[in-house]
Formats: sequence, structure tokens, C-alpha cells
Amino acid sequence: MKNIALVEKMNDIELGEKSLQLRGDILKMLYKCQSGHPGGSLSCLEILMAIYYKTANVKADDPGFEQRDRVVLSKGHASPALYAILADLGFFDKADLMNLRQIDSHLQGHPDMNKTPGVDVSTGSLGQGISVAIGLALAAKHKKESYRVFTIIGDGEMQEGLVWEAAMAAAHYKLDNLIVLLDYNGLQIDGSNEEVMSVGEPTEKFEAFGFECFEVDGHDINAITQAINEPCIGKPKFIKCVTHKGNGISFMADQFGWHGKAPNKDEFEAAMLELGVN
Repeated sequence: MKNIALVEKMNDIELGEKSLQLRGDILKMLYKCQSGHPGGSLSCLEILMAIYYKTANVKADDPGFEQRDRVVLSKGHASPALYAILADLGFFDKADLMNLRQIDSHLQGHPDMNKTPGVDVSTGSLGQGISVAIGLALAAKHKKESYRVFTIIGDGEMQEGLVWEAAMAAAHYKLDNLIVLLDYNGLQIDGSNEEVMSVGEPTEKFEAFGFECFEVDGHDINAITQAINEPCIGKPKFIKCVTHKGNGISFMADQFGWHGKAPNKDEFEAAMLELGVN
């Protein structure tokens, strides 16, 4: 296992302001529809930002071009974070965000590749996203294409046996074009992971399964980017991103009760005031 030191703190003012704006967009969506998952959306935001703003080869004006990097949000309930970024990048109109979870909207509670530009894989059934990502990575190898496949998984999701079957296959096929990023916030819908079903030390497990492993601060975009860009030949890559559920909002942070609860009017206004965005 390699520990990625925080060589440089994120001093990019523009990205710092962008993270506040995106958090505001996430909360606006959830408040408007009074449904969804704020905790996990806020915890994985910087992971998605490191992918989309710093590393991934994607094009808003041509979402399906063949050489693009593929991004699979296996923890599909965190879709508001993904939608906020895709809208910001111009994959679709930002006004669409306010139609989250409406019956006639292309932005459903979990990503839909058939309806939403920029979504590569429909996800939601936990454990399946990483398996599909491995299929995409295998396809790239078969076609001798150079694109990478990113998949973001949750720590509660690792309780699914399917995750470990997938990990075994990724190492067996030497998928060094696969990058698995774990949103390690320690909480799930019913409490802490340790209370519900301990998953042990995930980095040691993925290392035992044959991955090249890294650990980073999951809210430090530069650290995540550095780990993504570390050379890794002949092995899939695993990045444990240590995060806080509900990060950025003081009364939501590290509280499992905010896994799947939308803010009421007072909570929404307090959160937006704390973020300092409109």
C-alpha cells in the first residue's frame, strides 16, 4: 500500500468556490423535491470533482465519443453530486436540476444512462457498479483502447459479496485501466459500518485481492488527483478516500440520519447560509 502524502493543499481558489456552489446545487435539488440522499452526495463530491475537473477525458458536447474515460457511480444514490457536476460542465441545462426525481425528468433518484447525457452506466443496486466497470475495462483492453474506467463505491456497499467477486476478476485480468475510488465515510443508512456489518480494513483487503492501493483525504482534490495519476502497471488501482458524510454542512456532518433525508425549510436556509452561496 502506498500512502499519498498531502504534498500540496488545495490552493486553487476557483475549485474551492466551485465546491461550495456544487454543494448548494445539491441541497437545492433535494430541498425542492423533498427526497434523496444528502449525506453520501456531499461526502463524495470532491472525489467526483477530482475525476471530472482534473483527470477524466470527457466532452459535454459529445458525451458518447468512443475514446472518453468511463465513470461509474456505483453508489448511485449519490446521484445529486454527479448531476450537479454534469450540469456545471454543460452536459445538460442547469435548470434541469430542479426537476430531480420528478416523473417526467431525466434526472431520477439513481443515474439512468438511457436518459441523462454524461451518464455511462445506470446504477443503484449496490455492488453492481464495480462489476459493470470491470466489463468496461475489459472491453477497452480487448479493443486496445486507452481510455480509463473510474468507479466510485461506498463503504456500506462493500458488504455486498459481489464487490469482492468483482475485485478478484479485476486483479485476475490485470486491469490497470480500472480505478476504484472508495467513499469511506464510515456510515450507512442504519448507523456506522462497524455497528451494522464491519468490513474491516478495506485497503488491506483490496491489496490482498491484488490491487495497487492508496489512501488519501477524500476532500482534498489535489491528493485524490495525485493518487489517480500515480503510475500503476499490471494491476487495478484502489484509492481509499477518507471522507465525512454530509461534509460541508456542520449539522449534517458525520450524522447517519442524513443518509436519505431531505432538509426542511429551516435546515435548507441554515445550510445555504453556512455555505455562503445563493
